[in-house]
Amino acid sequence: MTEAKLKTERIYWLVGASAGIGAALTDRLVARGHRVAISARHQARLDERASRDPERVLALAVDVTDPESLAHAYRELVAHWGVPDSVILNAGDYEPMGLADFDPGLFERLIRVNFLGAVNGIDTVREDFIARGAGEIVLTASVAGYRGLPYAAPYGASKAAMINLAESLRPEFERAGVAMRVINPGFVRTRLTDKNDFAMPGRIEPEAAAELIARGLEGRGFEILAPRGFGWVMKGLRLLPYALYFRLTRRMLKEPGA
Repeated sequence: MTEAKLKTERIYWLVGASAGIGAALTDRLVARGHRVAISARHQARLDERASRDPERVLALAVDVTDPESLAHAYRELVAHWGVPDSVILNAGDYEPMGLADFDPGLFERLIRVNFLGAVNGIDTVREDFIARGAGEIVLTASVAGYRGLPYAAPYGASKAAMINLAESLRPEFERAGVAMRVINPGFVRTRLTDKNDFAMPGRIEPEAAAELIARGLEGRGFEILAPRGFGWVMKGLRLLPYALYFRLTRRMLKEPGA
């Protein structure tokens, strides 16, 4: 390995890497010369990906709702490659829900995976990163967390909590030398967005999203948008007064029984 590669190579721990954006991002990071520990619940998928690049990809199965599972995988990673430079907490779940199907259990499920899964991931690496005074923690939230949208209450609430979490923790982490960052994807074609039965403006393929994210990770900004155009449209909605915003979201409602 050349000296230039040694200077630029990073060790990533990508949690939520078995499919969709996570799988595509693994490919992009490896292509850029990095090493990637990939984690998800599905060991077979992880092993298949690791077998294609055994020197650069390490498969570590985890359940983000189980702190001990994360701690065990992290210990394996540190023993194998050392403390990672970057942890990307990308595990996520999604299910649309209208008022007629209101389900507290769905709220609990998505909060446990999306939000508390990220909290567990942060806690897993927090002490080592602060002690070292370096590294970055990246949360995959969503532009759906900017404002409440019809039929997305459980998902949007979990992602809004993640954005707020990252904003709240960033100053203290930054003071300790650790970067706290957030990825906010728009509509990306995955098995989760395939559940939607409405038009998804600006939807892109996972590979395109992964390329945008990989480029963003090379910078230092707090937020990475994928895609940028639709992300800025959603940002603009945050500026609308409630009367105008609710007039707009009422138009998104389906006819009863549709």
